Amino acid sequence: MNHKATLRTGYVRPMQGWWRRDPFFVRYMVREVTAIAVLVYAIILMFGVLRLAQGEAAFNGWLAALRSPGSILLHLILMISFAVHAKSWFDIMPKTMPMMFAGGKRVEGATITRIGYVVTIVATALVLAIVWGMRA
Repeated sequence: MNHKATLRTGYVRPMQGWWRRDPFFVRYMVREVTAIAVLVYAIILMFGVLRLAQGEAAFNGWLAALRSPGSILLHLILMISFAVHAKSWFDIMPKTMPMMFAGGKRVEGATITRIGYVVTIVATALVLAIVWGMRA
């Protein structure tokens, strides 16, 4: 490349495959893309609220659409994306919290992450038990 062309256009760094050079970039991009699943599900729920406001027939139509094979497949994909998204938040949790001490020793990051998993599993089980109890 000649010098005059460089002055006119400036330096353009090549961008081919930057995400493949380091596995960290791949994990980071996957983690960021999973946030789109959260957006998609929020939109699905907003449509449900809209249909509910439009009356029983509209809401039942929305429920029927959720039972379609395509919707079930979408929800499976969204659930996997949510699991990846949640895991990344639990992995980040010890890095974002202030240092914690128990018995004069610093609590390890892995312990904080495991406690987050346990609390989530217990809370989920409680919610499921309440919902199933209400159905009975």
